[in-house]
Amino acid sequence: MRIVVHGQQAFGEAVLKKLLENDENVVAVCTAPDKEGRPLDPLKQLAIKNDIPVHQPASWKTPEALELMESFGADVCMMAYVLLFVPEAVRDAPKYGSFQYHPSLLPMHRGPSSINWPIAVGSTKTGLTIFWPDDGLDEGPILMQKTCDIGTDETLGDVYFKKLFPMGVDAMLESLELVKAGTAPRIEQNLDDGSYESWFGKKQAELKWNDLASSVYNIIRAANPQPGAWTLFKGEELKIFDSERVDESGNPGEILASDENGFVVATGDGAIRIKRVRGQAGKIPAAEYAAESGLKVGDVLGN
Repeated sequence: MRIVVHGQQAFGEAVLKKLLENDENVVAVCTAPDKEGRPLDPLKQLAIKNDIPVHQPASWKTPEALELMESFGADVCMMAYVLLFVPEAVRDAPKYGSFQYHPSLLPMHRGPSSINWPIAVGSTKTGLTIFWPDDGLDEGPILMQKTCDIGTDETLGDVYFKKLFPMGVDAMLESLELVKAGTAPRIEQNLDDGSYESWFGKKQAELKWNDLASSVYNIIRAANPQPGAWTLFKGEELKIFDSERVDESGNPGEILASDENGFVVATGDGAIRIKRVRGQAGKIPAAEYAAESGLKVGDVLGN
């Protein structure tokens, strides 16, 4: 089977690596254009190392892009972490079409921040979907789904790198086998049962200390490592990463304790111990930040 891998970054690289280990016939790799001053995408590097042609259109909406996909004579296109929109004609150019990875249980959490949102709202489960994309955003028929738990203290990084990333690579390869066998399903999504959420960005990652401790803690977990939860101290932005809930109380935003283990901030119904933040030199222990900035018991974080 002639395969095109369309993707980028570490996930695309991992999918290509598995395909090569399985002696699959990868005829082309498509990835995003290079960015000036940035290292080459690892997917591109692996393709070059294995003498696989690499193509990097700035847009897939042109006649030239369609001609390019048609020129591969591919049986299937595996879309592994694709950020550029790919129109129907291009997706359907391979004999069996194109299937794509999405890190949520579609139709839930359609959109660009599908790993952040389940954590932010306190879900205990999430998962991934391999689907046949259409022109809607994450709305195409489902080929395969896999679920995983979200641990009470797990962060965005934990859920993605320890669970959704390796599960997703395996699911992409399993989906390919179903396509080869002619048994890959196309189960229509019921969008009324799902949800679309836009970016989980800086606005969503701002900590509101009047909220319940569970809500504040979920936002910190959902934003770790990206985009980083944040608050203000003395009018300057302070990004917060590692934390834990503690059984203390006080006025929301007030620093209740500060020691070698970090500093404790009161919320609407409890408190959070902050253990790691971003300082001028990068991510540092919260105790180190407190010493450098003069943060002390009684100070108040937030607007």
